[in-house]
Amino acid sequence: MRDRLCSKVGCAREAMSTLTYDYGDQMAALGPLGRVDDPHAHDLCAIHADRLSVPRGWVVVRHETLRA
Repeated sequence: MRDRLCSKVGCAREAMSTLTYDYGDQMAALGPLGRVDDPHAHDLCAIHADRLSVPRGWVVVRHETLRA
């Protein structure tokens, strides 16, 4: 798989997570890096994923991967 960079402007770190939005349900979903680069999603580095904030009233769903 090709390395992907964080979508945040000015960030050159490797992407670790993928962020998607559901505007109708006022929800953001943050999960492991998607297998393919989706133009409707945002790839984030670990720092920007940890700092994620959403508008008031929105819900953030964080999907964690299990580690052995």
